[in-house]
Amino acid sequence: MIATTETRPEIPVEVRDLALRLGADPVLGNRTVSLAQSGQMRLNLTSDRWLAFTARQTISITSCDFDWQARFQPLGLLRVVDALQDGKGRLEATALGFIPVMRARPGPALTRGELMRYLAELAYAPDAMLHNPHLRWRVENADTLHVAAGSGDTAAEVRLSLGPDGRISSIFAAERPRSAKPPVLPTPWLGAFSDYQQREGRWVPFSGQVSWQIDGTEKAYWRGRLTKWSLCQSPLPD
Repeated sequence: MIATTETRPEIPVEVRDLALRLGADPVLGNRTVSLAQSGQMRLNLTSDRWLAFTARQTISITSCDFDWQARFQPLGLLRVVDALQDGKGRLEATALGFIPVMRARPGPALTRGELMRYLAELAYAPDAMLHNPHLRWRVENADTLHVAAGSGDTAAEVRLSLGPDGRISSIFAAERPRSAKPPVLPTPWLGAFSDYQQREGRWVPFSGQVSWQIDGTEKAYWRGRLTKWSLCQSPLPD
């Protein structure tokens, strides 16, 4: 069934207006967002070392699913997969394509954290605001929206703040798990979006940064830029 705004009466008018302002199609919802990124990431918050990466990602418009696959320098020897598929989180790293380096323990903490990432990245997939029936919305005011999904131990909520241009400028989650195993370390999590550009009729942010707030101090650990963005039925080809 093709979703339409008429079949989603629960969507607040403020959310519908935001989606349409960002160029979302109110009729066609059977698409997947495919994007490519380049940037830098700190794999250890206690280190000042930033590793360069390139990544490809797909984001579903009709379900809370995404798949981020990155290769880190030097020479792309370290590969990281960060994903949410069929309601289960996945985070693992391999060296040389087959040597296990890290695998997060499957469970509610990992899934909840990945679900928060999906919600935070709705700026990359504005059509999902209209066509993902699993999203629950709450309007705080004209410039602040809350979006939630999941239930029980995996329930997640993220605050979206709009800038003067009416687009998503920042995100915030009060207690995102910083570890997939006990103690899960619920920690304030922040993100910022900028440099909106139009692609295929959608306005999407081409620059972003993500941070943890630890002991009252923001510690950035991810910063990157989009190099490609498209709507399609399948991931970008290699």
